[in-house]
Amino acid sequence: MARRGQNEGSIYQRADGRWAAAVSTGRGKRDTFYGRTRGEVQRKLTAALKNQDEGLPASTSKQRVADYLTAWLETVEGSGKIRPKTFSTYSMYVRLHIIPDLGRLALDELGPQHVEQLMAKKLSEGLASQSVVHIRGILRRALGRAVKHQLLIRNVAALADPPHVVRTEMRPLDPAQARTFLELAQGDRLEALWVLAITSGLREGELLGLQWRDVDLEAGTVAVNRSLQRFGGKLQLVEPKTEKSRRRNPIPRMTVEALRSHRSRQVAAGRPPLPTGFVFTSTTGTPLEPRNMVRLFKSLLRRAGLPDVRFHDLRHSAASLLIAQGVPLRTVMEVLGHSTITLTANTYGHLYEEAKRDAADAMDRMLGAQA
Repeated sequence: MARRGQNEGSIYQRADGRWAAAVSTGRGKRDTFYGRTRGEVQRKLTAALKNQDEGLPASTSKQRVADYLTAWLETVEGSGKIRPKTFSTYSMYVRLHIIPDLGRLALDELGPQHVEQLMAKKLSEGLASQSVVHIRGILRRALGRAVKHQLLIRNVAALADPPHVVRTEMRPLDPAQARTFLELAQGDRLEALWVLAITSGLREGELLGLQWRDVDLEAGTVAVNRSLQRFGGKLQLVEPKTEKSRRRNPIPRMTVEALRSHRSRQVAAGRPPLPTGFVFTSTTGTPLEPRNMVRLFKSLLRRAGLPDVRFHDLRHSAASLLIAQGVPLRTVMEVLGHSTITLTANTYGHLYEEAKRDAADAMDRMLGAQA
């Protein structure tokens, strides 16, 4: 019987049915890897031997997933590189969804199948597909750091197949519906908010975080420098979502006039708009609570007899109105503050196809083609 060479490793099946592989790390020490199948253990062993050949540690971490993720969250929070609300989201998914199912495993026991099983379970429990994608993304980021620090050989979350995402249907208001909405909003205390939302495409937090120093009525521009979000039980100003989100855009004349009237009403109410004062506030002058703003928006929709769309659909409405006017895709990207033109194309590409068909039909009408 041929003898195994030094550092070739060994594979065997345990009494409990699991497979194991052991490899010498020198000085009489051995590292052991476990898996549900022989093939899984073979991959771990092969990767460990490859690491040894390259002068890297062969061992993977025996640290529990729960302990590692808890420490990772502390590192992420202290880095100052992510927004507070993003950290709050990470923490929620880790504590409520990842640790309860995977926390007991050691890092070196975690495989792609565990991540896929977790995602399948969460979908069966009714969690939205986009939320399940977030779970995989958080694990991928956390385990990527473990690979970088040589605690793991591979990122199993990256190897796990993502779930199919059921996207929320986009329901922008068409031009007639947008006009109906704005006509009903005339004289409303927040008329300028509704007008700005539907003509600028600003995100909810960007609208509510707007301060008068961001508005230049003479130049007819609005700058996005911050966002108002609720986390930690209170409203807080945060940095824009991405660097592309920080922008200054021209606004239509009708929006300038609506903002001018809005500012005059604030002065008449005894609240002169300071440079750092919020453009849109509650009746007492405090920052406008997002939930209250959405409630008022829904009330306007009902009174106007319009479809029950989301407030975010006003952003989509602005984009679709720009596209209908033939505005180039890159300009739409810059107006909306998207990070890449690919994101804009993936979101609104179908509207461009419709616009091209309308252009072809217009050519028929212009040149007198017979139906």
